[in-house]
Amino acid sequence: MESVVQCAVDTIRERYSEPLTLDDLADAASVSKFHFLRVFSRVVGVTPGRYLSAVRLYEAKRLLSATKLTVAEVSERVGYGSPGSFARRFTESVGMSPTQYRRLDRGELPACRDGFAEGAATGCGSLSGTVLTDGGPAGVVYVGAFDSPILQGHPRAWTALRGPGSFVLKGVPSGSWYVHALACGADVSGTPGDAEEAVMTDAVGPVVVEGPGCGDVELTLRTPRWSCPPVLSALPFVEAPLLAAG
Repeated sequence: MESVVQCAVDTIRERYSEPLTLDDLADAASVSKFHFLRVFSRVVGVTPGRYLSAVRLYEAKRLLSATKLTVAEVSERVGYGSPGSFARRFTESVGMSPTQYRRLDRGELPACRDGFAEGAATGCGSLSGTVLTDGGPAGVVYVGAFDSPILQGHPRAWTALRGPGSFVLKGVPSGSWYVHALACGADVSGTPGDAEEAVMTDAVGPVVVEGPGCGDVELTLRTPRWSCPPVLSALPFVEAPLLAAG
């Protein structure tokens, strides 16, 4: 089963700029598209379409950081036919526009963005738990409640720890949430792009919040497996260096 999914993941990562369809990916894995869709979603945690979108946007982040291509050129390189559609999807998933992300990566924007303050969420619930590590180095640890199994967009609540340990997320609205933990390694003083290369993550969810408190959430930081969707949210790489320097 994993071999089928790994074949599809390899195809997506190699051909993300092409107009890949579900039929294309199923054909590459030599299975029916209905069986492929069920197996892929079970192993990866998201549909092939969402995974493809995440890979495209992650590559867009890399191109914005490492090249002088215009936003329109980046959009075309990663498979978007419309720069406007690309900019909207990038902003929703990364948490800032392509232009803002490029300026952030170059140090032209302040590290802490408006609206990202800890505890800014207005819900009355909370989530508590523990972040562990599989033995690798971990510097500042970011923990947030998101509405997606992919670490993307803005969190509804977040906190930052100086290492693995206990956490509490305050102000979490009632509903189902995915709790993501992320560490950028022991050295978080570099650029956002540098931090992404040393990332360790874990996620749990969906976790249902129905009252004032939900506990016993446990996450173990580890190097992402081949099947993990890439990290899209820029927020961890914005806040972690700021906390480390404080």
